[in-house]
Amino acid sequence: MLAVINAGLYAMVPLALCAIGEVFNEKAGIVNIGLEGIMLLASFMAVVCAEFLGGWITGVIAGILTGALIGLIHGVISIYGKGDQIISGVGINIFAVGFVAFGIMIVWGTPGARPIEWELNIPFIPSPLGHLSPLVIVAILLAILMHFVLHHTVLGLRVKAAGENPEAVDVAGINIETIRLFACVVGGAFAGLAGAYLSIGWLGHVSKMITAGRGFIALACVVFSGLEPLLALAAALIFGFCDGLRWWVAITPGVKEVVPFYFVLMTPYIVTLAVISIAIGRKRFPKASGIPYRRE
Repeated sequence: MLAVINAGLYAMVPLALCAIGEVFNEKAGIVNIGLEGIMLLASFMAVVCAEFLGGWITGVIAGILTGALIGLIHGVISIYGKGDQIISGVGINIFAVGFVAFGIMIVWGTPGARPIEWELNIPFIPSPLGHLSPLVIVAILLAILMHFVLHHTVLGLRVKAAGENPEAVDVAGINIETIRLFACVVGGAFAGLAGAYLSIGWLGHVSKMITAGRGFIALACVVFSGLEPLLALAAALIFGFCDGLRWWVAITPGVKEVVPFYFVLMTPYIVTLAVISIAIGRKRFPKASGIPYRRE
């Protein structure tokens, strides 16, 4: 049982980081469905920089900066260009798959996946559940911090107002574009950290399939949470447990012979569909969510 919990915590991290960042993003009124693409690009850049620029710390920083940059680009398109936020997010996802597949060929000269050396992985920390990544703790702390920021600070009040009533924010003399752009960068940085974790903190390789739909599962966590960071963390833990369970089933003697492996592989996605079906329409989202702000 401890092995399942350990695997679930590992699987929770990328979902939680993406979901928490997107909660902040959507609170400000900007929707970014490009989380899958951001994670994929960040995982690639994390491996490149870890190998060629000096270790896992460099890789983590590269992943965060990659995510922040893509979030910035999405924000400029959505806020200043008044572009369709959904199309921009889809474009990020499509670009990432092609770029990473091509990048692996160009950088390492081999198609498919690139494994990394053990010393380039983020070091584990001991715990009663076994070895854990420090990003498990980081994800939990960031959820608590984001909850505090949104509900107990002036910045959080302005972010929520930007998504709920941008006209009032503008009339109050606060720059609505700056708030929304800041939220896009923060959301992108969280997804970038999730991508770096995937490649150099958990799976130990990079490939064009490394995200395996986790960006979309993170969006399901956002919907389930109703844009509450702590609920997003809880949803990520549920999905993470389902993800961890399938790997435990695959390697546990006496279990893998009984439970159909391919059925277990579907578990996280079946749970995602179930949660979306239950939660969609029952959660209230900001009135101006996904709508470009135009001054009159």
